[in-house]
Amino acid sequence: MTINPVFTDAVPVAPIDPERQFLDDVLAGLSAPQKFLSAKYFYDAAGSDLFEAITRQPEYYPTRTELGILDAQGAAIAAALPARASLVEFGSGSTAKVRRLMVHRPDLAAYVPVDVSESFLRSEAEALAVDFPDLAIMPVAADFTRAFTLPASLPGGPVAGFFPGSTIGNFEPPQAASLLRHFGRVLGDGAVLIVGVDLVKDKAVLDAAYDDAAGVTAAFNRNLLVRIQRELGADIDIEAFAHRAFFNPEASRIEMHLVSQATQAIHLAGHRIDFAEGETIHTENSYKYTIEGFRQLAKAAGWVAGEVWTDPDALFAIHALRRD
Repeated sequence: MTINPVFTDAVPVAPIDPERQFLDDVLAGLSAPQKFLSAKYFYDAAGSDLFEAITRQPEYYPTRTELGILDAQGAAIAAALPARASLVEFGSGSTAKVRRLMVHRPDLAAYVPVDVSESFLRSEAEALAVDFPDLAIMPVAADFTRAFTLPASLPGGPVAGFFPGSTIGNFEPPQAASLLRHFGRVLGDGAVLIVGVDLVKDKAVLDAAYDDAAGVTAAFNRNLLVRIQRELGADIDIEAFAHRAFFNPEASRIEMHLVSQATQAIHLAGHRIDFAEGETIHTENSYKYTIEGFRQLAKAAGWVAGEVWTDPDALFAIHALRRD
């Protein structure tokens, strides 16, 4: 395969010891009064495959609904982007969604996918370059939640952001507001940001979406323990933990937990971590917003709320935000 000559090498993250960071984070989380594990550790190779399988389950509406909005309203959403903009996608992953905007904006000056996985960034960028040979593709290997630098060779002109997938819902609301402010600093004054947001809906629909009948989400959740066992050498009885997911209406969020089915202990790096029967490890939140609720959050973070696009059943929304 010939690489697009305007494809730019990924900007590497600062060197860290990922195994040590993983261990430190696991020990810190499992030592807390309410035990927890960071959701960012879901996505090793097996976890990423399991998540892709989740998106194909009949109960899991968010991915197909957002794709449906992009298919039906892609031209209007793309029109919210400034002419000849450089488009930065935060936590880019697959290019399936951004492609639905690109076909309507052939004048994009550049595309900057930002993701922690340099190898995945490169493979996705190479595939994108085949279909969009005239587009400057400048991947940046970085944690989008932390400070990073856009490529120095980025064309002059307006900059826009893309943050699909309702990933904003994985952050506590104050953290979500901080993240939106961070995006504003990265993109600069006058920027446009397109954000996917899952909406509040019937509890039964939400509960089923995160606890599918085939058990794929349960396997995805327990894969955190598989990683800890395999990569950190922990002594864990993985089958002694059950998946639990439910909508908490008071907090307006889905909560995912791993529930200890018995009194037991995990041994990890010389530490003993005790569990009572029924005690949980909190592994993920997914906040659900009303349209007005998210507009108010964006306003508090320094953005001006613009157009909103939804599906016919009002399950999901895509917001256009502008920064003065």
